[in-house]
Amino acid sequence: MNIPAFLVGGTTSGSGKTTITVGLLAALRQRGLKVQPFKCGPDFIDPTLHTMVTGRVSRNLDLQMAGPSFCRTSFMRNIEGVDVAVIEGVMGLYDGGRASSAALTRALSLPVVLVIDVRSAAESVAAVLKGFEMYDREVRISGVIFNRVGSGRHRELIRDAVTKNCTTEILGFFPRDAEFTIPERHLGLHMGEESPLNAEQISSLARAIEEHIDIDRLLQVSTAAINGSVESVGRLPVEQRARLAVARDQAFCFYYQDNLDLFEQAGIDLVFFSPLHDALLPENIDGIYIGGGYPELYAQQLSGNEEMRRRIKDWVDCGGPLYCECGGFMYMATELIDLTNNHFAMAGVFPAIIVMKDRLSRLGYKEVRLTGNCLLGKAGDRLFGHEFHYSTIQEIDPSLTTVYQLQDGSKEGYVVKNALGGYVHLHFGQSAEAVGCFYNFLRKGRGEN
Repeated sequence: MNIPAFLVGGTTSGSGKTTITVGLLAALRQRGLKVQPFKCGPDFIDPTLHTMVTGRVSRNLDLQMAGPSFCRTSFMRNIEGVDVAVIEGVMGLYDGGRASSAALTRALSLPVVLVIDVRSAAESVAAVLKGFEMYDREVRISGVIFNRVGSGRHRELIRDAVTKNCTTEILGFFPRDAEFTIPERHLGLHMGEESPLNAEQISSLARAIEEHIDIDRLLQVSTAAINGSVESVGRLPVEQRARLAVARDQAFCFYYQDNLDLFEQAGIDLVFFSPLHDALLPENIDGIYIGGGYPELYAQQLSGNEEMRRRIKDWVDCGGPLYCECGGFMYMATELIDLTNNHFAMAGVFPAIIVMKDRLSRLGYKEVRLTGNCLLGKAGDRLFGHEFHYSTIQEIDPSLTTVYQLQDGSKEGYVVKNALGGYVHLHFGQSAEAVGCFYNFLRKGRGEN
């Protein structure tokens, strides 16, 4: 098939990729086009902004965690029937090695629309663009958008230098005074579900994009020939399926959609609940999954919902399977201490005290080797994920069993009965056997594992 499909890349972090991407998605959607968004890398937040403006779930394409084969499969499966596909890049185009935006465009044979922040340069921008054109001939830069342009004269200086020295087509000059700001906090921008931009702001951003960027030409120069097909996945009959309770609300909102899809494909039905607002767990469940998010922002409310905390603790005490990661692990600890030294009682599944820090504690990709059997696999299996958190473990029972061996030699993946938790956000794209193991574990029945 031939459809416009491209990655919005930047020369650096902070070049304006997110603003330009969200604006393009909004403008394309307002044209009546069916737009499928994606995000290069492990970020949980940007995809929710894409979904906010397109109405379609945005997928993470991460070569490091999910592997090239899975990324291609996810891309192909989700562009079926769409008019245009847009991937938001990560950091600078070539930053990140095998997980870089450039590497993803090579893996998918897609062009790049490059965004360059020009607020502190004019003619020198041509040298920057020339370098990006020459750095890797396998990466096709189909067009360039200059962001944060200050004036008409500024635009002329850039246009003249680029036209004279570069081959990349100029697609637009986005003015500095049209910049839109999405509210931020310690883990990044606000989630799309929180509506950080209202309908009028989104419409205004789309109009600005239409005014300053040649979208018709962008679609023409970024059309790609996409080859390949994806096999349909059969569905197990109801009587063979497991039922998994998934925590999802303002406090627990970090989930890779492809993970949830892999669960469904493996025979696991998902039923969502809110540790913030619900008093009861969903009925007839075989397991619980609590992902990451912002439990520290809702610690008082989570702590105050004693009934939910008690029911989750009782579930684990009775042998019920539970998997939690990062924010979910924090909620499953005994206590959470915030930045102002307030102490909040948590679910108490893991005998640990978690304390918030005012700076990043861990960031980066993690490869996990299982050192023991657990609900995600057997000893020796490998899993892949990412860490990004501001909290740390202040105290933990040293006798707790761990089943994660990380590359740096540290141990994690704490086990209490049939509960498994830790800080690593796992992506199962290249470890589908872990999903099958999880399904089998759930199907064994509560208390029989």
